[in-house]
Amino acid sequence: QVQLVESGGGLVQAGDSLRLSCAASGRTFSSYRMGWFRQAPGKEREFVATISRMGTYYADSVKGRFTISRDNAKNTVYLQINSLKFEDAAVYYCAATFRTRLGYRSDDYDYWGQGTQVTVSS
Repeated sequence: QVQLVESGGGLVQAGDSLRLSCAASGRTFSSYRMGWFRQAPGKEREFVATISRMGTYYADSVKGRFTISRDNAKNTVYLQINSLKFEDAAVYYCAATFRTRLGYRSDDYDYWGQGTQVTVSS
């Protein structure tokens, strides 16, 4: 019922900026809690950021550099990434839930996109 498609990843240099997008369909977008997670090779999936009508929350590792936002008219959530570091390299996934959740655990979410690759070079 709910489909999520990420885009915007690519090969970038450390210190650069990047904006990831996640387009949602299938249900009223404004009703979603949306989240971004990332997974690097050999590591577990980790929380990055979440947004709901109550506000936003970020992992400590990205505070001050990443911004999550949403455009309800376009059914899209964004992740603006600034001052990229090597440790930011990962596959980035967006996720959605219609249930009331804290939003920073993977199992808080019911729907996931396919992921978009962010590669950081120097």
